[in-house]
Amino acid sequence: MKDRGMRTFLAVLAGLAVIYFGATGRSAEEGGGISGGVVLLALAAALLVWNLTKPGDKPVK
Repeated sequence: MKDRGMRTFLAVLAGLAVIYFGATGRSAEEGGGISGGVVLLALAAALLVWNLTKPGDKPVK
C-alpha cells in the first residue's frame, strides 16, 4: 500500500478491534475497563499491521 492514510486507518482499526474484543470479553465480576495487557496487545497488533502494509522496494509487474 502506498497511501499512508490507509495504512494509518488500518493500524488504528486493528488496535481498536483488539481493545473492543478485549473489553467485551470480560465478565461483570472482573470489573469494567481494559487491562494493561490488552493495551499492549492492541499496540502490537497496530504495529504489525503497519509493518505488513508498508510498500515494497520493487513495483509489482
